[in-house]
Amino acid sequence: MSFLNIDSVKSRTFDAIVIGSGISGGWAAKELCEKGLKTMVLERGRDVKHVTDYPTMMKNPWEFEHRGQVPFDIRNQYPKGRASFMREETLHWALKPDEQPFVEEKPFQWTRGYHVGGKSLLWARQTQRWSDLDFEGPKRDGFAVDWPIRYADLAPWYSHVEKFSGISGNKDNLPQLPDGEFLPPFEMSCVEDYFKNVLQKKYKNRSLIHGRCAHITEAKQIHFDQGRATCQNRNLCNRGCPYGGYFSSNTSTLPWAMKTGKMTLRPNSVVHSVIFDEKKNKATGVRIVDAISKEVIEYYAKVIFVNASALNSNLILLNSISNRFPNGIGNDSGTLGKYVAWHNYRGKLSADVEGFLDKKTDGKNPSNSYLPRFQNLYNQEKDYLRGYAVGVGSGRGLVQNRDGVGEELKANLLNPKLGNWYISTWMMGETVPIEKNHVRLHADLKDKYGIPQLITSVDWTENDDKMVLDYIKEMTEMFTLAGFKNIRGGDSHSNPGADIHEMGGVRMGKDPKTSMLNEWNQLHACKNVFVTDGACMTSTGTQNPSLTYMAFAARAADFAVKELKKRNL
Repeated sequence: MSFLNIDSVKSRTFDAIVIGSGISGGWAAKELCEKGLKTMVLERGRDVKHVTDYPTMMKNPWEFEHRGQVPFDIRNQYPKGRASFMREETLHWALKPDEQPFVEEKPFQWTRGYHVGGKSLLWARQTQRWSDLDFEGPKRDGFAVDWPIRYADLAPWYSHVEKFSGISGNKDNLPQLPDGEFLPPFEMSCVEDYFKNVLQKKYKNRSLIHGRCAHITEAKQIHFDQGRATCQNRNLCNRGCPYGGYFSSNTSTLPWAMKTGKMTLRPNSVVHSVIFDEKKNKATGVRIVDAISKEVIEYYAKVIFVNASALNSNLILLNSISNRFPNGIGNDSGTLGKYVAWHNYRGKLSADVEGFLDKKTDGKNPSNSYLPRFQNLYNQEKDYLRGYAVGVGSGRGLVQNRDGVGEELKANLLNPKLGNWYISTWMMGETVPIEKNHVRLHADLKDKYGIPQLITSVDWTENDDKMVLDYIKEMTEMFTLAGFKNIRGGDSHSNPGADIHEMGGVRMGKDPKTSMLNEWNQLHACKNVFVTDGACMTSTGTQNPSLTYMAFAARAADFAVKELKKRNL
């Protein structure tokens, strides 16, 4: 029997374990496998295979039984305010109501993607680099702690992931938004191009650009090697793309890792905790609960990457307790779960546009235009810290004539006319991490897997409120200068988390007394555990964060392999 036990442990032992198969987990898996490590990837949700498991990817609108709407009897099964993907074409991504309850000490919207590929199948695909303006922000502006890295440390890894993923954009030569390795950009609409020229004439530091996005606009050999093709501009991305036109773990990093013969993918694996060996003074594995059988299983490895998505990574580390770490693994600083932050999307503004009636859009654009941060760039000019970027979209819709009856009504409905142009904007503000915005484990409540429920305790601050007011003021001024009419919108007062960009709780820093991770995304107090998803973020910037997670994951994996070879882990 002892031999059977030895064989069982051997079959559950790997060089590396990656928790999570989303954007950052996929990159960690690719890099570790490419460098020769036998790697297990644990995903708490179901398996999703590229193309095979995209059930609505090619459906026409009339093929949906309820024309895209979700019937009330199904919609009402999901907790009010927590339901995501409530459309017929995306309902298969929705989290089952009993899958992971959590306690909202204050209102919070937590969007999750529990399936292989995670939110890489569901993201907005916007990919902007950070600059030193962002990495130096906490030190310069007196909030959070100083980042242990600067742009130069991450720049080559940005290039590394951009070339492989396929990022479209322009070389815009903006110091606050470094250029990258770009494929040709999508085209701005005539209204956006006009607005761009207005801003250039009226302001010194406001540049409307096309958003950098993870879409292949001109496939290179590296993309063909992945089995991917050029984006078809269908703009049906959240259904899953059969062409692999946008980057996801399912189309790119996971298949690449699988081709090495080094990856073992295990879906339906709910991670309970990281196992810490007090004699060896390091982590030795991961404890999971099989989502189907509820069996508790342990897997072992020399190095562990925690990429479960920010709040779940916090949950796992908080639940990883031992005599050495009674408050969560690596938590000597007492900061685990604290300084959680996100992005401020509360500001919205739109307007009607006169003219341009001789033009219309040709096809669909899966991206949008983007106005990089322009407030408080180098001087503290406003009564709030940091700033915001602005997303910009425009279009010209169809107007149906519902007059008449019978054949006349039918003819009117089948021959809609083009309406007028419109423009819409949304802010993406940087929230400042504060200690009281935190997550923690509930002392008594557990989920169906026996894992403590997460308590979210976060709220907006006065800084966020002032930022929204400034966005409304500045966008109103810009729209007025452009001659746009019927300007409308304001503060949506949405709950924190509505941006789906939760960050922090396991922040990076130079000082182990005030942070959890060092410059290589290693736990200060447990060197063979790495965290490279949103949980590692010290501050949030105004950029969409996924590209930075990818770069962190690739950089940390490269470092981990080198440290393993040196026998330092």
